[in-house]
Amino acid sequence: MAAGLKTVILLSFVLAVGFLLIILSCALWANWLPLLVGAYGLRVLSAGILIQVLSALTFVLAPLPNALFAHCGGDEFSSSEGATGPVDLGRFLTSIVVVTGFALPVVLTHSEVVKPGACVMSIIGGGLVYGTILAYSAAFRQEDEYD
Repeated sequence: MAAGLKTVILLSFVLAVGFLLIILSCALWANWLPLLVGAYGLRVLSAGILIQVLSALTFVLAPLPNALFAHCGGDEFSSSEGATGPVDLGRFLTSIVVVTGFALPVVLTHSEVVKPGACVMSIIGGGLVYGTILAYSAAFRQEDEYD
């Protein structure tokens, strides 16, 4: 299935809504801690831009290990058809980042640091961002066809 211009427009709209929800989850409750998703223990800094960039990069860079290690699988001459160690390592690292991105707002809500509404908005926004990246990579995947 060839992805066209409508697919790109839809994916960019969903991505923008995801980032909007992440930013609004912090701005509406005047608590910028949900943007720490992916900053892995950084304290709130006076430079809010740094924290916003780290939050956005969590879900944007989450598929990166999977994408990098996906090409480390066997080639056409290998005897095994299954996934190799590097491919599994890439999937494992991706899952760590994704689970951390979804769990950190829940932990912050449980410790009463952020409001439950901010947690929900942050999780939905992160899910939209990560889902958009997965949908884009699936829509524009190029299969290697050997004749």
